[in-house]
Amino acid sequence: MLKEFKDFAFKGNMVDLAVGVIIGGAFGKVITSIVNDVIMPPIGLLLGRVNFNELFISLNGKHYDTLAEAAADKGAPVLKYGAFISTFLDFLIVAAVIFIVVKQLSKFRKKEEPKEKAPATKACPHCLSDIPAQATRCKFCTSELASGPSVSGSIQ
Repeated sequence: MLKEFKDFAFKGNMVDLAVGVIIGGAFGKVITSIVNDVIMPPIGLLLGRVNFNELFISLNGKHYDTLAEAAADKGAPVLKYGAFISTFLDFLIVAAVIFIVVKQLSKFRKKEEPKEKAPATKACPHCLSDIPAQATRCKFCTSELASGPSVSGSIQ
């Protein structure tokens, strides 16, 4: 199942991608709320009361206690890795939901029945040997045959 999920998430075909865009757009805000309001607070609490959206690294060498302080300093350049973690978790949840929905939908799709192929062989009416269906002469008894396929095993 993990391999199928990886194949879907990174390769996928057009129908899978279309369904992913539709479902991702429809549930994007809900998933973001679940991640930011339900999943990340307990994880932050377990890690020592960390707010993931406030995790950042200042790139200009100055120290800022909060992200708001960095933004107030004329938009100091910061690397917001906490926001990235939340966004990446959003992506994983959306991709997993889309994968499950597409997998369930594919179970309901009608499978095409294979078309019946013309028999590859026919029986020689003289010696009853199996010969190619398009043969006009038997390779075993050399009798001349009517051209065209007939049902395998039947006598003409």
